[in-house]
Amino acid sequence: MIRIFTPSFADESNTNAQNLTVKEIVARLRPDRFHVTMLVNRPPDRRIVERENVRLLRWHKHGNTLLLLLHCLRWQPDIYFYPKEGPLDAGFLFLRRLLNLRTAVVTHVVKCLDQLQAEDRRTLAARTLSASIVEADAVFGNSSYVTETIKAYYGVEAEAIHNGVDRRFFFPPDETAEHQKTREGNLTVLYAGSFQARKRVNMVVDQAARWSNVNFRLAGDGEEKEACRVLAERLGSQNVSFLGHVSLSKLGEEMRQADVFLFPSVIEGHPQVLGQAAACGLPSVAMNVYQPDYVVDGQTGFLADTDEELDQKLDLLLTDPDLRRSMSDAAVAHAQQFDWDRIARQWQDVFEEVVKRRREA
Repeated sequence: MIRIFTPSFADESNTNAQNLTVKEIVARLRPDRFHVTMLVNRPPDRRIVERENVRLLRWHKHGNTLLLLLHCLRWQPDIYFYPKEGPLDAGFLFLRRLLNLRTAVVTHVVKCLDQLQAEDRRTLAARTLSASIVEADAVFGNSSYVTETIKAYYGVEAEAIHNGVDRRFFFPPDETAEHQKTREGNLTVLYAGSFQARKRVNMVVDQAARWSNVNFRLAGDGEEKEACRVLAERLGSQNVSFLGHVSLSKLGEEMRQADVFLFPSVIEGHPQVLGQAAACGLPSVAMNVYQPDYVVDGQTGFLADTDEELDQKLDLLLTDPDLRRSMSDAAVAHAQQFDWDRIARQWQDVFEEVVKRRREA
């Protein structure tokens, strides 16, 4: 039995991309081969609870770092999986060096390292990220480009293992629904994600002013949301709907009812929302700066190098129904490679290999 500890939450309601990833992996690991310890703060995902050989550690208001470090020292897992950038991860990596612990570290990097500013690299979070890469037994990026930045900045061999798509929620519409959407006339552009400055949600509102006969639906919350509301009012845009935070099930429904997914964010790793959109047959228009593998430029959507090109590609999709249809079909086919069962098997092979090397050392 391989024992895995991960500082990730099993909460059903936790939709943080990293926690979603770990939940999907754990739910699929062979229970007769892997014992997994996770954290829990709210009611957990039923698939995790019902899985054999899983332990859920309660997250308290105070003292979590010390309690969890003591747990790791006492239990000494075979693998510390998916370290993040907090004090728990920094503390564990320090103790691993100090005490020469035999626990293997398997790191999954989810940000493009070339996007970190010089001042960012001096923070505790950045130092912990660096340690989790340099000291890991195995390092992976969640996209081809993220993996390239790992190699470029740290000289560490790394491979890509993508985040998958949860097909319980993200799947294409049936033909009847597609025909109904076509007959209804007005097109819909969807944005989904947090309302942070780096996401540039204001650009979606700007597009709504350009396309007054198109519905623009914005899903998510964050500090920029009120500013976007004010902007929509100032521009007189009656075609903008702010949906707030939505469940994964609701997001899948929104994607199946939309015609184009617009994602103008410029600072990303490999946003899962682009894979979710593809699985729903939704062509995307996004920025090329982080080179997402979820979008094949010119086939399943467009990747723009400039804001002007972003405008042009959105205009093209909104005015060409045949192009939308062909890109929708191509997106569904492309998304099949991001099936969670396939990706979980990749992680399972990684865990087996890492533990084998560690035990033979």
